[in-house]
Amino acid sequence: MDAEHRTAEQDGARTAPHQPPAAHPEHGPGRSQLTRIASGAESGLALTATASPARQLRDDVLSARRIVVKVGSSSLTTAAGGLDADRVDALVDAVAARRAEGCEIVLVSSGAIAAGLAPLGLARRPADLARQQAAASVGQGLLVARYTASFARYGVRVGQVLLTPDDVIRRAHYRNALRTLDQLLSMGAVPVVNENDTVATDEIRFGDNDRLAALVSHLVRADLLVLLSDVDALYDGDPSRPGTSRIAEVRGPEDLAGVEVGSAGKAGVGTGGMVTKLDAARIATSAGIPVVLAAARHARDALAGQPTGTLFHRTGPRTANRLLWLAHATEGRGTLRLDAGAVDAVVRRRLSLLPAGLTGVEGDFSAGDPVDLIDENGHIVARGLVNFDARELPVLLGRSTHELAKEYGPEYEREVVHRDDLVLLDG
Repeated sequence: MDAEHRTAEQDGARTAPHQPPAAHPEHGPGRSQLTRIASGAESGLALTATASPARQLRDDVLSARRIVVKVGSSSLTTAAGGLDADRVDALVDAVAARRAEGCEIVLVSSGAIAAGLAPLGLARRPADLARQQAAASVGQGLLVARYTASFARYGVRVGQVLLTPDDVIRRAHYRNALRTLDQLLSMGAVPVVNENDTVATDEIRFGDNDRLAALVSHLVRADLLVLLSDVDALYDGDPSRPGTSRIAEVRGPEDLAGVEVGSAGKAGVGTGGMVTKLDAARIATSAGIPVVLAAARHARDALAGQPTGTLFHRTGPRTANRLLWLAHATEGRGTLRLDAGAVDAVVRRRLSLLPAGLTGVEGDFSAGDPVDLIDENGHIVARGLVNFDARELPVLLGRSTHELAKEYGPEYEREVVHRDDLVLLDG
């Protein structure tokens, strides 16, 4: 073993060949120059634009050639909770109008559980996961059938795409999901994306379609994310109270200071609220994707670049990296405790994690699952896809891969977490 390798072993990390993610071309023309206004810009929502607010919004929307549109359950359902055909048609009319201008649209649609309530004799969204999954199983078919009929008025096909975090944090699955969505778009179809509620579990799920929409925007390299809701914008307080004002733009954290946001939709049939929408905006804008939040009834105006709703300016560069999904799509299913040398190697030197740097293992996970990497104080410093089952790791703690390969065989001369499957987390 050479000196460089010995040093890496002592740190519990190893360098490895790394192929940088391929650059993806933009789908639309260039945008206005942006400038950083806060040293903590990496935390999200911290850029300002040199163009005027109205011009910036119009440029971002009208130049977009690929748009992800997310609509919540409350914007698609009746007061009784079933699908509202008129609302679905109005949304499709707005999407079709933008498609007619040569724009590709991916629709992230909630509503499967809501659509399945009445057929199963349920008066409201059930609290337990099993009945939610049953409602989703019945309702997803009804939801897609409604979209199919509505888009057929324009001669447009739809394709159903159901995702779970497991589908997209693993390298091969990520490529498959991207290939399917790209192929649907290239064939002129509108992908209708939803979480696969029928197989998701409490531990392994997106939890809300706002976050899913932000991640899908990144996956398909969208130019714009439009979040449609039952409220028409972000307000500086409860919009039902007199005296509150619409926030037209979010340029930095200071724009959100003192803003009160709710956690549930009006109709009681969805899982999202303004908190989840702000989280989605943070994820998307940090990946270089601007976001418009508007009322579903104003979908046509929002897609046409009219001054409606709230515009969130992008805060980071365009990226093409599936590790954004690993950071935001799911929680770790276990924890790996690292010594100080391994933390430095992983965080500062961006090396792979080796058994030599491990001091503890918690949780029940399998090889390929996401796990959190924590320091000696219990702070999460990174998340990665582990290469061993939880039961295999205790005998490996603190030992070199050379020693392990000699004792257990060459298959044990591998990283615990490869650096290509590892993402650093703040705080």
